[in-house]
Amino acid sequence: MSVITAASRVTLHFELSLEDGQIVDSTFSQAPASFVFGDGSLLPAFESALLGMTEGQEGSYVMAPENAFGAHNENNVQRMPRSQFSMDLEEGMVVSFADVSKNELPGVIANIGEKEVLVDFNHPLAGRSLTFRVQVIAIEDAA
Repeated sequence: MSVITAASRVTLHFELSLEDGQIVDSTFSQAPASFVFGDGSLLPAFESALLGMTEGQEGSYVMAPENAFGAHNENNVQRMPRSQFSMDLEEGMVVSFADVSKNELPGVIANIGEKEVLVDFNHPLAGRSLTFRVQVIAIEDAA
């Protein structure tokens, strides 16, 4: 029987859900996902949870924020002049910004004031505990 190791290619169904049960992402109603262990497709803690699982096995793991998308960092919340925005803004909308290296950086509009806009550059799932549910479909040697 195949067992997931750090040298595996894994095909699985997965589901990520919030503390209240709201599903964030799932492959259970579509084609399963495949990844090579260590390729960066999954967060390290999610990969670690899979180690030792076998084909057909199912599991459910609660991931604390520090093992998922990190803690919410107040330093990633920025105040910007309202005049910098030439569009209609709504709280919760995602706006694309460029960082100093001209890389795209998404920010969530957290609050709109008369003169300032609060933009949150944390990952939308930062600070949240997530439930990671998996069903292993196939395991192969990645080499």
